[in-house]
Amino acid sequence: MGGGAPTVNHKMDVAVIGTGPGGYVAAIRCAQLGLTVGVVEDDRPGGVCLNWGCIPTKALLRNAEVVTLLGRAAEFGIRLSGFEVSYAEAVQRSRRVADRMAKGVEFLFRKNKITLFPGRGTLKSKNLVEVKGASGAPETLEARAVILATGSEPKSLPGVAIDEKTVISSTGAVRNERAPKSLAVIGAGAVGVEFADVYATYGVQVTLLEALPRIVPLEDEEVAKELTRTFTRRGITVRTGVKVASVAPGGPGLVVETDGGKLEVEQVLMAVGRAAKVTGLGLESVGVQLERGFVKVSPLMETSVKGLYAIGDMAGAPLLAHKAMAEGVVAAEAIAGRAPRPLDYGNIPSCTYCRPQIASIGSTEARAREGGRDVTVGKFPFTASGKAVALGDTEGFIKVVADKATGELVGVHIVGPEATEIIHEFAVGRTLEATLEEIIHTIHAHPTLSEAALEATLAALGQAIHI
Repeated sequence: MGGGAPTVNHKMDVAVIGTGPGGYVAAIRCAQLGLTVGVVEDDRPGGVCLNWGCIPTKALLRNAEVVTLLGRAAEFGIRLSGFEVSYAEAVQRSRRVADRMAKGVEFLFRKNKITLFPGRGTLKSKNLVEVKGASGAPETLEARAVILATGSEPKSLPGVAIDEKTVISSTGAVRNERAPKSLAVIGAGAVGVEFADVYATYGVQVTLLEALPRIVPLEDEEVAKELTRTFTRRGITVRTGVKVASVAPGGPGLVVETDGGKLEVEQVLMAVGRAAKVTGLGLESVGVQLERGFVKVSPLMETSVKGLYAIGDMAGAPLLAHKAMAEGVVAAEAIAGRAPRPLDYGNIPSCTYCRPQIASIGSTEARAREGGRDVTVGKFPFTASGKAVALGDTEGFIKVVADKATGELVGVHIVGPEATEIIHEFAVGRTLEATLEEIIHTIHAHPTLSEAALEATLAALGQAIHI
């Protein structure tokens, strides 16, 4: 018997496959613009970021911060006879936080009259999405436009399988309630250093392995040096320029073979990056073009197939939740017939939430000079910040890189307390094309950590007051 056209169960203006930060924001913006929307999700609303990544990880980091502060209580005139910490309870708290946020996304769907279709979505054509749920017959959605927002998944080294028991990914790290006695973290990007921070705080013997010459390799070299110094002082073993040859059972759990020798640990955390989730979606059958493993998109997030859009991690670097959200808005407005402004990919803040925090935007000093820029650099240490001293949190600095002739903010790099909050002053500044002169004529409240932003800007002009 020949198969006929699939039976359409639901019709709508827009169907969104995936409800991570990009997908749910795109769906809500579409609804705000008067479009009827259905979303398809095979896990929980909120995607990896909300359920297994950004949010629970930040909850764990907050727990680690509290543990650290309790350990320093005597500095603040507080005498403790002793306290107990429970990693299991920290994980349980992080799950409660994630659950609350997932329910919040579900509420937003109801509020905006967005229909949620639980199950796995597959393209049958550029306008038809088949949804296979856990039980029952598949349903078919027909939409005028489809937004793909399936995100990414953890990568591993060749021949090393992630079982989420002995070899774990970030997903296993936020699920497992037992902390190992020893851990090798392979990869020292944002995910690697954040979990190194958490585990080390809970007494795990952590070894951080990075193949490139420095940890957080995308960040400014001085920032990487500061974090290495801090981590080393805290007892985290940092090994850079190390290539892992194999991970095999042995010792207390695993033996990690590197070009610098063997390392025996109870568990390995694989943090070597993420790959776009592009298989099993039917992309090939409808003619969607890929480029280096990602979906190729236009500045308005449209794929090579008209009416089919892709956003977030699956659409390419940087693999950041806030980039996905912004792309979701662009796609939604394009579908609604607006004329959205394409993203400025050179002006997306990067944030890492270990202690000390790291945040950056724009170019590093080295890349600016390599590109032929004549730059001036200003640095201000948090040791000279009254607010940082009062907080007892003085590690790190703010570094401003600017064009010497025009004062344009070429790049800003922060390592230290609340770096991930302070960076947005410079993000807004770069959007408004602010110069060093305009920043220094903006009065900053005293005492605040943000004063360090002013002082670093002053330093770039040779006018710093407090150093």
